[in-house]
This record gives sequence, structure tokens and C-alpha cells, in this order.
Amino acid sequence: MPKAVVPPSRRPSLRVERALQRDGHRVLAGMDEVGRGALAGPVSVGVVLIDETCRSAPAGVKDSKLLTPAARVAMVPRIRRWALAYAVGHASPAEIDEVGIIAALRLAGCRALNAAAVVPDLVILDGNHDWLTAPGDVGLFAFADSAPATPPVTTMIKADLKCSSVAAASVLAKVERDAMMVAAAPRYPAYGWHENKGYAAPEHLAALEAHGASDLHRRSWRLPGVAGDDGGTVGDQAGQAVGQPEMSAR
Repeated sequence: MPKAVVPPSRRPSLRVERALQRDGHRVLAGMDEVGRGALAGPVSVGVVLIDETCRSAPAGVKDSKLLTPAARVAMVPRIRRWALAYAVGHASPAEIDEVGIIAALRLAGCRALNAAAVVPDLVILDGNHDWLTAPGDVGLFAFADSAPATPPVTTMIKADLKCSSVAAASVLAKVERDAMMVAAAPRYPAYGWHENKGYAAPEHLAALEAHGASDLHRRSWRLPGVAGDDGGTVGDQAGQAVGQPEMSAR
């Protein structure tokens, strides 16, 4: 499995991607996830595919955590125009409860790749763990519709800080997931999702202790302040769970 040598850099660039392309991986997919540590809402995976025709990434592209919300939103159309293809895939709280967070990440990543409709020669995955490839070489699309064989994956610590394609993927995923949580917030006003996006902010924790868990909480998790394994029942009456969202693809 290829491992790229990364020179020091203060911002993401295409140096890693170009080196991998020179090694024969013409179509590359930068991939990153958001929402892994949230208490409520989906886990989301962004993917941005590039080839040699994709020139320098839009100015200012960087890991989504380093951008303001307004800057992230403004960056989305520029990333879409730049990329060969792009998509965001999601796995719902119910799916996280059913299969666990790692398999849910795989599911969201598979959905993103399917939606992008371009099979990469190599996936660049942020971190040091390949959560995308199914155990036992079952295949990338084990949880998704039938598709071609699993693309190879290379992992890279801090890829979202080094690789423009991965940083761009993090922006797409963050913006889309945040929008989903803001849209759900009026139906579940106690939890403050319009601000905390489902993460463990003080107002979210206080609401969990006071009201229990909603149907958009990850009920298999040990939610702070919630007794029992199944969370609470507030959300079962407060509104319907967010359904599987549409994929964004080019």
C-alpha cells in the first residue's frame, strides 16, 4: 500500500497528490469524516476526487476546523467547481447504534464514493486507521449497492492539514452535516443543536439530563445524564428522525 512522504507545509497543498499521481494513481480521492464524536446526528464522510486536470485548490482551502462557519460555506461552491467529482455520505444514528461507529464510518464513506460515481485509483484517508476497507477484505461496498472492486487506501496522519483534496473533503462534510443539524434543531429545541451540532456542549448535556435522549441521539452510547441503554423518549414524540439525506455529487 503506497505511503507518501510529506514535506513540511504550513497549509494544504497538492504536493502529496502529485507525487502519488506520478506513481501511477491518476484519480485520487481525498476523504475525511465529521461527527464521529457527536452524541446526536449522523456521522458524515466527504470525498473530493481529483486528477491531473485539477489545478491548484481554491485559495484558503484548509481543514474545516480551522475555518469559520461563514468561510466554510463560502468555500463549498469553489471546491465543487474545482473537483473532478465530490460527494458527502452519511450514516444515521440508528445505523450507528446497529453496526457501531467504525462500520458506520465505512457505510458513510461507501455512500459518498457511490454518489461521486467516479472510481478512484487510490483513496487518501485522514488518520492512521483504515476504517474504509471492510475487515477480511469483504470489499469497500459491502454495506452499499454493488460496485467495482475496492479501491486501495493509504492512510496519513494529519492529511487534512497536508493534502488539499482531504481538506476540501472535510469542508464539504462539515458544511453538509452542520446544515442537517441546524435543520433538525427547531424540532428538538432543548438540545441547542443550532449551536452545538450534536456535540457534548454544556447546554446539550443539561438537556439530556433534564429530558432524556431524542430519536436522533446515538442510544447505544453511554449518553451523559441518561440512565439505561436506550436513552430517553422525548424525541420519539417531538418529531421524526432525519431520513437518509440526498448525496451531493457532480
